[in-house]
Amino acid sequence: MASDDVSDPRPASAPNDGRGKRQAFDKSQSAPRSGSVGMVLVVALLLIAAAGGLIYIGPSHAETYILIMLAVLGTFGVFALFALASGIMRLSSREQSNPLIKQVVDYGFDGIVVTDQAGRVFYANATYLDLTGAASPDDVRPIERVFMGDPEVSEAIYRLLKAAREGRRLQEEVRIAGAPGEPARWLRLRVRPLGDNRRDAKLAVWSIADVTRERERHENVFQELQHAIDYLDHAPAGFFSVDGKGDIVYLNATLATWLDQDLAQIGAGAGALTLNDIVAGEGAALLTTLNAAPGEVRTEVLDLDLKTRGGRPVPVRLFHKVAYGADGTPGVSRTLVLNRGKDGGKDAQRDAEVRFMRFFQNTPMAIATVDKTGRVARHNARFATSFDGMLGDNHSILWLVNERDRSALEAAIKLAAGGQGDIPPVEAQLAGSNERWANFFVSAVEDKDGGDGEAAIVYALETTAQRTLENKVYQQQKMESVGQLAGGIAHDFNNVLSAIMMATDFLLNAHKPTDPSFQDIIQIKQNANRAAALVRQLLAFSRKQTLRPQVLDLGEVLGDLGMLLKRLIGEKVTFAGVKHGRDLWPVKADLSQFEQVIVNLAVNARDAMPDGGTLSISTSNVPAADCARFNHKGMPAADYVLVEVSDTGTGIPQDIIDKIFEPFFSTKEVGKGTGLGLSTVYGIVKQTGGYVYVDSVPGRTAFRIFLPRHVPGVEEKPATVAAPSIAPALDATKAAAESMAKQAASQANADLTGQGVILLVEDEEGLRALNARGLTSRGYTVLEAGNGVEAIEVLDREGHIDLVVSDVVMPEMDGPTLLRELRAKDPGIKFIFVSGYAEEAFAKNLPSDQQYNFLAKPFTLKQLVAEVKRTLSGE
Repeated sequence: MASDDVSDPRPASAPNDGRGKRQAFDKSQSAPRSGSVGMVLVVALLLIAAAGGLIYIGPSHAETYILIMLAVLGTFGVFALFALASGIMRLSSREQSNPLIKQVVDYGFDGIVVTDQAGRVFYANATYLDLTGAASPDDVRPIERVFMGDPEVSEAIYRLLKAAREGRRLQEEVRIAGAPGEPARWLRLRVRPLGDNRRDAKLAVWSIADVTRERERHENVFQELQHAIDYLDHAPAGFFSVDGKGDIVYLNATLATWLDQDLAQIGAGAGALTLNDIVAGEGAALLTTLNAAPGEVRTEVLDLDLKTRGGRPVPVRLFHKVAYGADGTPGVSRTLVLNRGKDGGKDAQRDAEVRFMRFFQNTPMAIATVDKTGRVARHNARFATSFDGMLGDNHSILWLVNERDRSALEAAIKLAAGGQGDIPPVEAQLAGSNERWANFFVSAVEDKDGGDGEAAIVYALETTAQRTLENKVYQQQKMESVGQLAGGIAHDFNNVLSAIMMATDFLLNAHKPTDPSFQDIIQIKQNANRAAALVRQLLAFSRKQTLRPQVLDLGEVLGDLGMLLKRLIGEKVTFAGVKHGRDLWPVKADLSQFEQVIVNLAVNARDAMPDGGTLSISTSNVPAADCARFNHKGMPAADYVLVEVSDTGTGIPQDIIDKIFEPFFSTKEVGKGTGLGLSTVYGIVKQTGGYVYVDSVPGRTAFRIFLPRHVPGVEEKPATVAAPSIAPALDATKAAAESMAKQAASQANADLTGQGVILLVEDEEGLRALNARGLTSRGYTVLEAGNGVEAIEVLDREGHIDLVVSDVVMPEMDGPTLLRELRAKDPGIKFIFVSGYAEEAFAKNLPSDQQYNFLAKPFTLKQLVAEVKRTLSGE
């Protein structure tokens, strides 16, 4: 067996040099050299051929031929001398080796053998001969033959031989079985090419070293380490270590038992155990937010709760040690854990301390003790979580608050340091870019040393969520107040506009078109119409406008709006058209108001793309099950039809996106826009029962309108609008004005005269007089009343009235109350309500069986008399 060949380090018959030293095996003289015998033979043959050439050269040319040969040989000789002098050529010598180096190699500590690729040995030092047991030069064998009979070594030898043939370096360590009764040995085998170039790689240098002692030392160290780990694992105290990322890199068995944790999870990749998995509440922040100088080793004693895998708390005391690098980054921590829950109940003082520390660490209020200057001495887990990285280099609590409020907190700490009680709380904005607020409650502590120790306890309660909620409530109240104001202004302004429009109608009847004043009157009427459209926008925001809902097919409505939108957005902006959803559900909405919504959004999109862009509109059905994917707050799950208007403009900044639906808020230049466009959109959509949301990033803004799906009843069948009337306007106000003008023109040739007794109830005296004049001019008998009480008196006096035209909002008695009172006296009396508010705003106060007509303010004279005649005729 090959292992028997190396078991005896020094055979009895080993050759020596006569002084007891083993001689090296050296046949390097016969090793392959860099020179070539073939080249020498070629040169010799050339010289012989040149000499033989004299036979064939005549005597007359022999001298010239010999001179040429001598010149050639002389040239080669001179070149060889220069090559030798410059080191290009070298003379081979058998005595090139250095005797000192040869002695070092011959008697080196490691065995060395030089072989060629065929396995022939050209050199082997004495140590190699000893290790392989070579008794004579004939016994010198290459390494592969020495260990060829040992199956445990054969694979390693194969890898080494392969590396030798490829000219690579390789190292292997193998275990050699010893002779009977002797222990096994470990050998380290190395191979490398003899030279660096390909020519020298024909020979390989093998080295063999006995590393048994070294392996034994390693095994001893490993055993000692295993013993130390075993001692630590089963120590009566817990121990764990955490790296800078918060992953637990070591957990002893004692602590794992306390916490019911699996040691196999330590360092297990994605499922590795982390600090938050074993520390209860926010206590982990105390271990990860320690402040120390670069290069410092920080040790903290902390009392907090760990938690078991099932969540049960375990009160412990931690001795936490962290070394910080030169750049200030924390290294791997080492923490000793003492279980304070063992033998609970036997020591009342310790139990009280444990209960206090649990309260201190788990309270939802941030608590810290500070000295006279505000430097934090100790703090609980909530403090570390809430204010991580905000204390600054000096660890001062004053750095937590904004510079504006810092003096107030500093003054409170000075009062506490002076022993004063009942210090008012300090409300301050926290430092940093995010808007955060907190209340700081400061109380004094007794400093027994009278020095610069703990001087005050600071309790910090963050109030950011509370202030945010208060701001939202305030904003909602402000919006409601603005809405009420807008509605009130609109109501009064409608009366004024109605009077102006009625007066212009009288003036137009009294002046011919050739009259110089006729164009001025027309201008007054047009401006009154525009003012009426502006009032409608105010009513839309306050959700008190009058709507005429009808069942619509949004696909057809948006398709008919296409040409108008192209004219509105101009040539720079590309209209991508309307992308219709399949089988779109019907909705119920006011056609003209919905068109106004789309027009307003298109105009806003155009203004957001001054350098050009793309405007696109899409529709789709949104079932109730799909509402959650939009993640819009305040929208209940139901079936909706979605209309999305998107553009590729500059986008809406995030700091103002919550304000865009507020009235009179505008990002446009002064004089461009009223600030009511988006508030009108919001009011119309909300009054229709829908919802509107906006998502905006630079390069894309999308307004999403969700209108509730209309489900027709038994008595109602869906009637889609095939040819809706489109308001040809460039903005909302002009659209409404021209729509009113168009309606008035359509009634120009109608017969509006009639007969009957009409009771006109209006608290605005000027408007009442103009309305009465207009109805009287059309043949009606008009009775007037300033409020509901006067109207009842007029009915009692006259006995019969054909029609009552009444305002809705009046002093003493409003319109709906008047209707009930008059119908009680005369059930057949007919009613027309006029108001600037939405019909739905007061219809809920009327009995469901009452019949009446409605006319929205402001109105023209022709509209009034047309509605009166239609009502009297029973239409």
